[in-house]
Amino acid sequence: MFQARLLVLALCFAGIMAACDNNCSGHGTCSTDDVCECYDNWGVGLSHDSGDCSDRICPYELAWVDTPDNTVAFHKYAECANRGICNRETGECQCFDGYEGKGCQRSTCPNACSGHGTCEYIEELAFGETWNDYSKQYFIEDPKTFPYHGWDNRKIRTCVCDPTYGDVDCSKRLCPYGNDVLDIQDNSIITNYQIQQIRIKAINQLQGLRTQTFALTFKSKLNETFTTYPIVFDDSDLNDFVHDVQLALLKLPNRVIDGVSVAANRDYATDYLNLNITFTGNNVQGKQNLLVVESYECSDGCTPKITGIDVQTLYNQKHSNISEVLAADYYSFECGRRGKCDYNTGLCNCFTGYTGDNCNTMTTLT
Repeated sequence: MFQARLLVLALCFAGIMAACDNNCSGHGTCSTDDVCECYDNWGVGLSHDSGDCSDRICPYELAWVDTPDNTVAFHKYAECANRGICNRETGECQCFDGYEGKGCQRSTCPNACSGHGTCEYIEELAFGETWNDYSKQYFIEDPKTFPYHGWDNRKIRTCVCDPTYGDVDCSKRLCPYGNDVLDIQDNSIITNYQIQQIRIKAINQLQGLRTQTFALTFKSKLNETFTTYPIVFDDSDLNDFVHDVQLALLKLPNRVIDGVSVAANRDYATDYLNLNITFTGNNVQGKQNLLVVESYECSDGCTPKITGIDVQTLYNQKHSNISEVLAADYYSFECGRRGKCDYNTGLCNCFTGYTGDNCNTMTTLT
């Protein structure tokens, strides 16, 4: 009997000695081999071994920087994306400067875009979204974007600045652009202005577009966007039609286009109508952003309210598009290259002997 009691006591002590450390801290269960099986997001140390389950594990995201493995994978999943330190008490990542998110998975925008822009993922940007961007345009309802599936998808962001603001953090006011008044091209007898050509091809015939309305949108060098009032399509009288297009552009606010001429010709063999738009004004010297043709219906609640024009819009040279057909001899410099921009005010401080919004007027002869 005495030996049996000793055996029972020995087994009890063995059970006590074999209990899991710290009772798994209340964040796991003690398995039969006396090892804690931690609940999700609990472990110990950098290796996240079970231990006593006393540490929180932070979110994992694709690493910004990592060492390659034998499959040459450079961006494996890592705690806090290798761009932050895990707080083991809270399970939250303390991200390094320039990174944010529950797992430090995305970059921040510099200075939060200074309150003068929006912070966007780079794959959300389309042609024409960023300041001073130029590209061939087609008549499409939405800006053209491309699907992106790289490792940094939904990770890298950049500022898209509000009108009249620029630089990487949108902190600077933009100054007017103009040609250098002393540039040799400015004193030439024959100077080429930029010409943009709008090619219109109807789904059926051009005459079917008569009485339909469209509009033109112009984006200035200061990132301002202006849209004309509705323009009635009329190929029956091209003289009146080009006059209407010219007047619509000249009536944009703030004289953003202060000089423009419009010509038209019709290719009966292919049933194209070509509108050639020449920028001749002082405010539109040099290379300009391509106009955008608002060809889709925009009804109640829209400004402007247009019926749209039934044109062929596939991404093909044989369909409706707008492109630069003649580059300008004029250049387009900040403050006309004859002044210095005050980025706090957006005003040009012209050098001695020059004046004007963009410093392209001489006050003295040299």
